[in-house]
Amino acid sequence: MISSLSHNNIDKQKWDSCIQRSVNGIIYAYSWYLDIVAPGWEGLVEDDYISVMPLTCRKKFGILYLYPPLFTQQLGVFSLNKFTEEKIREFIVAIPRKYSFYEINLNTLNKFSSMDMIIHPNLTHELDLIESYENIREAYSDNTRRNLKKAVGAELVISKQIPASLVINMFRHNNGAKYKNIRSSDYETLETLIGAAMEKGRAQIWGVMTKDKRLCAGAFFVESNGKVIFLFSGSNQVARTNSAMPFLIDRFIEENAHRNLVLDFEGSNDPNLARFYKSFGAKECVYLQVKVNRLPWYARIFKE
Repeated sequence: MISSLSHNNIDKQKWDSCIQRSVNGIIYAYSWYLDIVAPGWEGLVEDDYISVMPLTCRKKFGILYLYPPLFTQQLGVFSLNKFTEEKIREFIVAIPRKYSFYEINLNTLNKFSSMDMIIHPNLTHELDLIESYENIREAYSDNTRRNLKKAVGAELVISKQIPASLVINMFRHNNGAKYKNIRSSDYETLETLIGAAMEKGRAQIWGVMTKDKRLCAGAFFVESNGKVIFLFSGSNQVARTNSAMPFLIDRFIEENAHRNLVLDFEGSNDPNLARFYKSFGAKECVYLQVKVNRLPWYARIFKE
């Protein structure tokens, strides 16, 4: 039986145990992560937390709706048992009708089809790190190999002692203008999130320093359940000339090769970004977005 629980009625210890032991657990779905990115989230729970589904909710103009929070690419259904399409459908149908509108991202193991809902496939790219570094590097594109030679020639150095704020500010000053939907409060949320993940031993901050000891690129990696996610990155104009970001990713791969770990690049539908991730040998993986609009006709243009 699937029950809909308000935030205060969720047993977070049992919830997190389900995510930890589920066949498709991912860091986004842990209660502490959701508390930061989607305060007040609710959930669907099957029996005694055999399967769960986060409901990340908001209210706007008196309308309750579900949305995909920033820094949270995939959610959906997580279970201790093998998935079936029927089980995914049961959870989707169990979403309370008080949510007149929802746009939610499932995860890569949630396969689902419906004639009544808009279902859109999205792409992420994953790289299995269990092979040796030499074997993984064999799949690098020629362009990535050239970029790595350029980075070595520039005498770049990796640093793991970088404050999260420096990476975030680098992104804001160099790329932030392109992303009008990211507010100042969202950057604060990200910094809080990385701080919490660091405290739990779930995050790493990597930076690239030039030979004159200036930061030119940085990235956040978060890890759980055998998957490490390339969550966020920032770079400046210098990084575009010395190939700092390919250098950072390559060094991360080298350090983590031979681990039973998957590197999830967290995207992308953008052809240029997809080409960049594929240049390291990453493979396409599909996750679905489900959209339902039960708003009255005069409110159908409602968007977050």
